[in-house]
Amino acid sequence: MDGKRIWNLKGVIGVFNCQGAGSWPCLDNPIEKDVSPILSGQVSPADIEYFEEVAPSKWTGDCAVFSFKAGSLSRLPKKRPFDVELKILECDVFTVSPIKVYHGKVHFAAIGLIDMYNSGGAVKTVGGFDHPDNGGIGIKGRGAGRFGAYSNEKPKLCSVNSEQVEFIFNNEDNFLTIPIPSGTNFWEIVVSY
Repeated sequence: MDGKRIWNLKGVIGVFNCQGAGSWPCLDNPIEKDVSPILSGQVSPADIEYFEEVAPSKWTGDCAVFSFKAGSLSRLPKKRPFDVELKILECDVFTVSPIKVYHGKVHFAAIGLIDMYNSGGAVKTVGGFDHPDNGGIGIKGRGAGRFGAYSNEKPKLCSVNSEQVEFIFNNEDNFLTIPIPSGTNFWEIVVSY
C-alpha cells in the first residue's frame, strides 16, 4: 500500500491516502498529476504490534473490527487481511478489539464510543460477572455518545449507571450500540444476558 498506516497498543489502525495531495513547500517538485484517484490495499489485525501480548485471557483469536468511516463492524480472525480503498485525502480509522468468551458462551468485544476516532480510548475496564439468574458484562469508561460492542448474543437488558436504557442490536453483524447520555463524564455499563 502506498499510503500511510499508524497503529498502537490500543488496537487502532489508521489508514490515510495522502498521495498526490500536494508538494513539499521547500522542494521544487510539482504536484504529481498521474496518481491513481483511489488507493487500495489490505490491512489486518495482525498489523498491530504486540497485539497478542496485550490481548486478554480467553481470547478466541478473532477480533471485532470497527470502521469509523463506514460505521460498520466485522468479525475477523487476527491474521485475515481486509481490503481498504480510499480516494485522495480520505482516511479511515479501524478500532480492533479482541473477542473474549464470557460465561462459556457469550463472545464479546468492547469497541468504545463509536463517534470518536479513537473509540477504545473511552473504555477503562471490561469484565464479566456471574449472577444466579444470568451472567453479564460490566464496562467502565468516560465520555458521552454512542457506545459500541460486538456481541454474538442479543442482551436481555442494558443499563448505564444503574439506569436501564434502550439499546440497538443488529443481528446481521452482532453490533450492539448503547446510548451514553450527554453530560455523563464517567459511566458503568452493565450488559445482562
